[in-house]
Amino acid sequence: MITAAMSRRAEELAAEGTRFVTATVVRAHRPTSVQAGNVALVLGDGRIEGFVGGVCTEHSIRAYSIQAMETGEAILLRILPFAEEAGAAPADFTDADGSVTVQNPCLSGGAVEVFLEPVLPAPRLLVCGDTPIAEAVRRLGGELGYAVADGDRLDPRPDDLGLVVAAHGRDELRPLRRGLESGVPYVGLVASPRRGTGVVAELRADGVADELLARIDVPAGLDIGARTPPEVALSILARIVAVRHEAGPAAAAPAPAAAATPQLAVDPVCGMTVAAVEGTPSVTRGGETVYFCCEGCKAKYESQGEHAAVAD
Repeated sequence: MITAAMSRRAEELAAEGTRFVTATVVRAHRPTSVQAGNVALVLGDGRIEGFVGGVCTEHSIRAYSIQAMETGEAILLRILPFAEEAGAAPADFTDADGSVTVQNPCLSGGAVEVFLEPVLPAPRLLVCGDTPIAEAVRRLGGELGYAVADGDRLDPRPDDLGLVVAAHGRDELRPLRRGLESGVPYVGLVASPRRGTGVVAELRADGVADELLARIDVPAGLDIGARTPPEVALSILARIVAVRHEAGPAAAAPAPAAAATPQLAVDPVCGMTVAAVEGTPSVTRGGETVYFCCEGCKAKYESQGEHAAVAD
């Protein structure tokens, strides 16, 4: 059961627009140090707040929480004790239902199942203009769960969902250029084909490269025969949804620049997937860094060629 303090912390992170994963122990078989209902929060940089198991269990939870944040999909993670008699350590296994099973060499005989649920900030959609179509895009975008913001005041970012300019000729060039140069995935201009051609020509004369101009969706939206502002807004948002999913789920809610996504690695001794964060045991050989789930695996690896290793 999530505590009041943990619930407040999750609310704080969500309000800040910080992505994280809620890791909830749904089943624990003895002997294990956790209980069903234990909850922790896993942040984008791999930090874990709360307790859902020992060091090796945390490695698996951290690694698959990072994956959940990248894909936006929840994961049921089964962590089982490593069966040494089976020979070489098996790779992590993904079941047909999407759950993941890993074998943990550090567990003392128990097993844990953890539900990893990503909480991602709503993708931001910038809208420019004070027109009926702009208002309809804002309203319907909010219904879709997007964080709709004022594109006339805010600078677009590569992690934005898109930029829609529906100003009917008023101050269109500046936001269009900023959107194209920022790398925002979708840039749409509400205009007739004739006027759109004129706007593109003005941007070209102003020095905007043709490869950028080719990214402008004008007339904005899918051709569904839209007539009214709500219908036009629907066609635009349908196009944005298509672009969003063409880009892949990771592009829909990328990590903030301040929280770099940790690298994932496979422990060469036991086969566990681990996240390369501060404190993860590692060894550097020949300029390549190898990461481990625990000091025991690191020691075994070093014993195979200690003279060639430079320990971190």
